[in-house]
This record gives sequence, C-alpha cells and structure tokens, in this order.
Amino acid sequence: MVGVIPRLLRGPLGAIFTQAAPLRSAPSALRHLTRSSVMKSERRPDHLERTADVVRQEVVSAAKVCGVASESPSVKRLRLLIADKDFSFKAGQWVDFFIPGVSVVGGFSICSSPRLLEQERMIELAVKHTNHPPALWIHNQCTLDSEVAVRVGGEFFFDPQPADASRNLVLIAGGVGINPLLSILRHAADLLRERASRGRGYEMGTVRLLYSAKDTSELLFKKNILDLVNEFPEKIACSLHVTKQTTQITADLRPYITEGRITQKEIRDHISKENLFYICGPPPMTDFFSTELESSRVPREHICFEKWW
Repeated sequence: MVGVIPRLLRGPLGAIFTQAAPLRSAPSALRHLTRSSVMKSERRPDHLERTADVVRQEVVSAAKVCGVASESPSVKRLRLLIADKDFSFKAGQWVDFFIPGVSVVGGFSICSSPRLLEQERMIELAVKHTNHPPALWIHNQCTLDSEVAVRVGGEFFFDPQPADASRNLVLIAGGVGINPLLSILRHAADLLRERASRGRGYEMGTVRLLYSAKDTSELLFKKNILDLVNEFPEKIACSLHVTKQTTQITADLRPYITEGRITQKEIRDHISKENLFYICGPPPMTDFFSTELESSRVPREHICFEKWW
C-alpha cells in the first residue's frame, strides 16, 4: 500500500512536521536476512531519495527529546520519548526524523534495543556533526523537550523468532555505523538474559563485534560495549580498532584495542556456515567487506549491510 503523510501532523506534542513523504506498509513476511542498498548519483542524494524504495512502517509518532548528551567530540546522543503506543522497531532499523521548521528529513539509525522501547517507551539515536540540516539542528538547536516526529524504516535488522535456529553474529562497524549494530548487540544481550532467566525464547549464539574508528575518543559507546563483554564473557567479544590514534590508550581499553584497520584475515577467521554478518559504515568499507565475504563463499543471505554517507 502506498499513501502520503499529510503536510501537517498534529498529535499530543503539537505540530510536528511539514513535509510530505511517501509511505509504504511493511510486508508481514519480512525477516532479518535481507539486504539494504543506497542510490548513487553525482549529487549527494538526501535520506528520502536514498531510501525511496525501502519499506517503512505506517506509524508516524510524535516524540519529545528527554535526554541530550555528548557521546564523543563529534557525536550527540538523543533519548526520545515516543508518544504513539503502536510505534515499534526491530534491532538495526532507522527512523525518518522530522523537525518542525526544517524542510530536510533526517535519517538516523536507532542505537537502543527494542526492549527499552517496550519498557520505557524510549529510543536512542547518536548523530554525528555534519552540515546536513537535521544534524545541525540536533547539535546546535535541540534541547530537552524539543518536539519532533519519527517513522521507522529499513531492511537491515536482526529479529529472530523463538523457534529459529541458533546463529552466531559477526558485527562489522565503521565510525558512526556502530549505531544499528549496537542496537543489534543490545538486543542479543536481552535475548541472552531472557534465555538465562526464563529458560525459553531464542537461543542466541555468540556475538563478535569488530569496530573501527579514528581514535578512542570516537569509539562510540565503548563503555556500554565493554559492559556487555564483561556481562557475557562466553558469548560476546569485541575487537576495537583505531586508525589515527595520537594519544596514549588508557589501561582499561588497551586489551581490546588494535591500532590499524580491520583486516581481511580478521574477517576470514570468522567465516562459518553458522555465522551471520552485519556490516555498517562508509560505502567503501561496506563494499569491501561484503565483496570479501562473497568471494570467500559466504552465502549472500548470510550477509546484511547498510551504507550511511
């Protein structure tokens, strides 16, 4: 079904956005092993153009900013209180981000787990500073109680059902591409907790995170990641890479840090028929590793990637 969002949506939080956008409903059969692609052109396309053919949910929810913090020198983290009770998402998906008075629609991956939304009606985003109008608004104008609207989309997600076969995950992130992979990592941890406490639910395999950034100050969510590694030492592991480190690496991070990029050998060491690969980062990175995995005869349905510009 194709519809159009009206030019002005009003809800419990007031006037939310003013730009119309195409809306598509999600097929019920959509599962977690799908691919996401982006459109390329000489002019850098905006979020709605890049994702014009990507499945979106029907629900457009008003949201209120209830938390703003600096995650790194270049990244702001937002916590949003979601008004619509029918709003939901799968770990790894993104939102269209509508800002009153800003004509350009943002597109930001959710970095929190679906469980946080279920329990507290909140989601979290982490947005890098750029000259893109929605990012500029978040860094320069967004405050507590700012009102926006959000709509879920994306075909990059991990949403196993209880009866599904157990799988291991290999998550490969570059820079702010950690966002959807952190959502998946947090969801995996929630599944592990549920299995341990109730003895039922999806049987999660192991999770290996390979994450590269410029330096340790730009390794987003490193404390959250290491907390999960320490909580599930037999299930969750990480390898953090820095490519332009100029300061001394602190003692707590040193055991997990490798100086230099993620290598082909490191990827090949994790190739197995039980492993699913999720890749998110700059297009050259996602192209390189997805091609490398395919050339190593990893089935295409075991490779899921998202490109963010």
